[in-house]
Formats: sequence, C-alpha cells, structure tokens
Amino acid sequence: MKEDKRPPFLWIPLTKAEYRFSVFLRSREQERDMKSLHCLLLSTLVCTILSLNSMQAQQTVSSFKRWNPKISEIADKLEDSLRKQFQDRKLTWPPQEVYLRSFKYDKVLELWVRDSATKVFHLFKTYKVCMQSGSTGPKRMEGDFQVPEGFYYINDYNTNSMYHLALGISYPNASDRILSDPQRPGSKIYVHGACVSTGCIAITDQFIEEVFLITSAAHQQGQDFVPIHVFPVKYNVKKSFEYLATTTKDNQPLQQFAVTLKDAFDHFEAKKTLPLILVNDKGQYLIK
Repeated sequence: MKEDKRPPFLWIPLTKAEYRFSVFLRSREQERDMKSLHCLLLSTLVCTILSLNSMQAQQTVSSFKRWNPKISEIADKLEDSLRKQFQDRKLTWPPQEVYLRSFKYDKVLELWVRDSATKVFHLFKTYKVCMQSGSTGPKRMEGDFQVPEGFYYINDYNTNSMYHLALGISYPNASDRILSDPQRPGSKIYVHGACVSTGCIAITDQFIEEVFLITSAAHQQGQDFVPIHVFPVKYNVKKSFEYLATTTKDNQPLQQFAVTLKDAFDHFEAKKTLPLILVNDKGQYLIK
C-alpha cells in the first residue's frame, strides 16, 4: 500500500475572491523595497507573491468619488477632516493598508493603518458599536442572529444599503464552511450604519461614513482585501476576560475556540502585525 504523504491540512477549494485574499494578506514585512506582498493563508498552505502596481499609489479618495453622488458628497464633507486627523496622528493620508478589529462584548470597532514607511500598524480610531445581536460564540447557521467570530476580510462596498453604507464581511470563510450548517450557514454579514442589527455590526451613519471612506481609500491605494477580525472580547480588559471565562466555563468547545482567537489577538498586541492563519481539516484555526 502506497504511503499517504499528503500534508495534515485540508486543501479547501477556494472561490476566486478567497484565492486572491490568501495571496494578499501575508504581511508586507519582508521585501518591502521591492513592493511585494507575502500572502496570509486562511485556507491553504500555498503561498505566492503579488507585485504592487506603483501607479495605484497615486490614487486618492477622489477616485471613488465618481462612484455616485452619495459618495461624492460624503467625501467632500469628510476628506479634509480625515486628512487632518491622520496628520495629527503622524499617519499618511490616504492610508495604504487598513486593518479592522471588532470586539463583541466590548462593543467597539478599531481601525488600524499602516503605510510603506512603517512595518507595524498604528491605531487611528476606536468606534463605538451602536447595536449588535447574538451572544458569545461564532455564527453557525442562518437565522441564529449571531455576529461571526473569526478572521475575515471586507468583500463588498455597498453604497446603496438600507443602513446608509455597508461593508461586507466575508462570512462564511473556510473554517465556517466546515463547522457551520452545511445547507444554511448564513451570509450577508455587514458593518453598516444605523443602529439596528440581526447579525451585523451597526456603528451609526456618522461612523460608517468615516470607516467606509478610509477603507475605500486603502482599497483605491491597492489593498484589495481589508482584513477584519472579530473577537468575543478584548482579552486584555479584566472585566471582559472575566465575562468570557464565565460564559464559556461549561462549554469546552467554545472555550477552546475563544482561546484560539486569543492567540491571534496576542500576536497582534505584541507585534502590531498580522499573524499567519491556517485552517485544518477539522475547521480549526491554526495561528502562526
């Protein structure tokens, strides 16, 4: 019998978008002078390098003001203010890379930025989440009203949302497709405006305008995939961590899931760079 030499990880079929995402997100720490990106793998072990188009770096918010009158009006209203806020924080406008972190129990959304002159992310602003449904734990089926927990990217820039503006979250990801209901895992999860939620992250119209413009500006600069990581709590806040310990003490799988997410949280807290994230054949995240 021929020995099976396959790796102990699942080779998960990828959608076109997920393949491009796996190519993109493996940090810019190495070979930055050559403007190449090392991929962060979410669902495979395959890694490649993308070259950045230097002409993309010349684009600004003005590029997406042409989308429609709504975006043009919002950009005219906010761009000068955002540029000043970035300057005050010694950050470059428009940003070249954006990273979002959301914390369910703490009800906050953090926006981090990084440019070619730096190797680490810097916190730009923390936005209060106005409303979100569900409780501690990942989303596992359509209609459970849960906000997902895990590692995603922005896959939609919706300017015609009934909640003003909306940024799509790439749920279900490779892990979710293994662990969630195979027929009805759910979909259409967004960060959006207004103050109502049935599984989404609502941050009010005022805040979504800023977040939408900043992430869109980074997208125009060449960041095809803006990562968004959703955690149950801020692990370094005592009250939040105690809440998590209490709510998961009788649920070992949920407790282990929360601990795995904490590995990614700890990596970013220590290094201010994104970790390498894999998914094995059981749907479990592996943080490197």
